Amino acid sequence: MTGDITDRAVVAKRVDDGDPETAEIRELVRAAGYEVAGEVTQTRTADPALQLGEGKVAEVAALVEQTDADRVVFDNRLGPYQTFNLGQELPDGTEVVDRFRLILDIFGQRAHTRKAQLQVELAELRYELPRAEAKTSLAKRDERPGFMGLGEYDESREQDIKAQISRIRDELEKIEKTEAQRRETRRESGFDLVALAGYTNAGKSTLLRRLAEDVDVDENEDRHPDLDTIAESQDRLFTTLGTTTRRMELERRNVLLTDTVGFISDLPHWLVESFKSTLESVYQADLVLLVVDASEPLDDIREKLATSHDTLYERNEAPIVTVFNKVDRVADDELAEKMEALAALAPNPVAVSGLEGINLGELRERIDDELPARERERLVLPMTEDTMSVVSWVHDHAYVRDVDYGDEQVVIDFEARPTIVERSHAKASELVAEA
Repeated sequence: MTGDITDRAVVAKRVDDGDPETAEIRELVRAAGYEVAGEVTQTRTADPALQLGEGKVAEVAALVEQTDADRVVFDNRLGPYQTFNLGQELPDGTEVVDRFRLILDIFGQRAHTRKAQLQVELAELRYELPRAEAKTSLAKRDERPGFMGLGEYDESREQDIKAQISRIRDELEKIEKTEAQRRETRRESGFDLVALAGYTNAGKSTLLRRLAEDVDVDENEDRHPDLDTIAESQDRLFTTLGTTTRRMELERRNVLLTDTVGFISDLPHWLVESFKSTLESVYQADLVLLVVDASEPLDDIREKLATSHDTLYERNEAPIVTVFNKVDRVADDELAEKMEALAALAPNPVAVSGLEGINLGELRERIDDELPARERERLVLPMTEDTMSVVSWVHDHAYVRDVDYGDEQVVIDFEARPTIVERSHAKASELVAEA
């Protein structure tokens, strides 16, 4: 897929009942770099062979001819045989893509880190595996499948895919171990870890830039090699595929804030599994900010909150604070009604606008309140050649309330994570031994 602006796609969608909604799939098509040339929708039970009824498939074929489209994108999950059958009914050279293949195309365009690239490759292989199995079945029936969607038959491809999946899993596991060690090092350095979670396009990246906008992260580059100065904030889907971590300074804390890949509705198990390691930064955080778009319809917000909680509660142990973002797009009375209706899913939320900078002070206070409690400690250090380096270390790892310099000792009054307090005692003991 080239993604050139001249590329055109016809959107197709079938639903069992009700009116088909195509706003999201149109946005996904545009995010992939295609122009939406038209759409065909249908309300009926799925046709086992074609997904749509035969008459609607003929209508799709005519629209492809009329608009000179390059591909047909289904906002449905297509089985391998449905993809094959559709390919026979459409004009030659028309690519048949379902919702999940389209998402993989977008992910592939946005994957800039080694981890993200591996996760995209893993998802693509898991998508291709049942299609390779289908090609084997078709080949045994002498139906050599050379068509858009399944590709040419290769007898060894199925085993190759399985071997590649195993290799990628091993490499991702090594990356995750390295990242887990890095997170633990940050905690030992006195950092609280806060993760932004939520559906794609909820405004997480904009919020990250607002909360960390005054901080130059270059100074931390060697200390935290995955820190990224750029987290895109654009009104489109999937601008963030990998994680972006930036330093956010609160008055009494050192905080690292991580923006993560956005959730999206109706993802198959194989796709969720492929990107599961991305969520480790959420599962291992001290606090999760669950960001929702307050301007969306109430039912959409409710569904997304419920799905997000299902995903987070699987392994997450940190407190969750719901952040209603984009309040600049919502009238006050409408916002109040939504927050009241969603109180069971989002108790005591914070309403902000990342774009306009509304209520960010309140959000910072809430972050400070919800993060793990700090211990207050009064440390007495003897005056030695290394005392000032310990004082400097405490300043770097804790919130120092007061320092009293005497002739023979230094007394530091500070607040810190329990692990930092414990390490400060060890450093003080070393100074006593030295003295």
